[in-house]
Amino acid sequence: MRILVTGAAGFIGSNLSHRLLERGDSVLGYDNLNDYYDPALKQARLDRLTPHKAFSFVKAALEDRPALERAFTDFRPQRVVNLAAQAGVRYSLTNPHAYVESNLVGFVNILEACRHGGVEHLVYASSSSVYGANRKLPFSVRDAVDHPVSLYAATKKANELMAHTYSHLYALPTTGLRFFTVYGPWGRPDMALFLFTRKILAGEPIEVFNHGKHSRDFTYIDDIVEGVMRTLDHVATPNPNFDPLAPDPGSSSAPYRLYNIGNDRPIELARYIELLEAKLGRSAQKILLPMQPGDVPDTWADVAELSHDTGYAPSTPVEVGIERFVDWYRAYFRV
Repeated sequence: MRILVTGAAGFIGSNLSHRLLERGDSVLGYDNLNDYYDPALKQARLDRLTPHKAFSFVKAALEDRPALERAFTDFRPQRVVNLAAQAGVRYSLTNPHAYVESNLVGFVNILEACRHGGVEHLVYASSSSVYGANRKLPFSVRDAVDHPVSLYAATKKANELMAHTYSHLYALPTTGLRFFTVYGPWGRPDMALFLFTRKILAGEPIEVFNHGKHSRDFTYIDDIVEGVMRTLDHVATPNPNFDPLAPDPGSSSAPYRLYNIGNDRPIELARYIELLEAKLGRSAQKILLPMQPGDVPDTWADVAELSHDTGYAPSTPVEVGIERFVDWYRAYFRV
């Protein structure tokens, strides 16, 4: 298939593109290579993809509508995976306009391009952040998500609403994936595992929010990519049992689906740090802090729907995932 992957220089996008190319698909990567974090790491991820003859790349932003439309016209993708977005909960507190431009304006540009391009299936990144102030665990796609606690989360909820509108009006099959704390080799430098590893090896203290008491459903990158590919191949269809008198938030009478994609095994942050210390052979100096604005105490993905529909079964224990990340980090940075 011809598959357009936005955010192809990102953590998930580059790993997904690699797997798609390995199985024989043609991939057009689309990314603006912004400086939210080190562009050199993004370029290094791209450098792993460019040797593939079936890979091509466009450097542009989602909000650049003419560039996006040209990419669709030239490549004629059959399916699209939209992973490009302004990421980060804390960054949204100080740079809100970046989220509006990329996550809202950019996403409607994607929807319009898919609609007019006759795309068979749009899979897009949502986030576990949409669960916001919810405290019922595990989080289910059948739960209401009407109380976001960050602008980032609000834009992701808006993406789900916008996608449903296009599925309803234009019969565009769309599937939103609510990612739960993805980690692993080639990961994002603004995420906890990367930050902690760098600082512990440098002998610097790490900031541990909520005194390490909150838990996260850390999900290894290979499991995430497997789930995305399974979802991409499982085109969204209308739910024949959809009841408008008791609507299911995760499906519709339109070709629309929402899924959690996580590990379904949350771990407390303090324990996560202990495992990292054991792998590094060093103890961390910890600065214990209260919870940051916009953060939530716990996340836990109920992946029953995704498992039922696609056979998704995450299989990487956090101990193995941390070990693989540290091995990659030491090799990449020669530490």
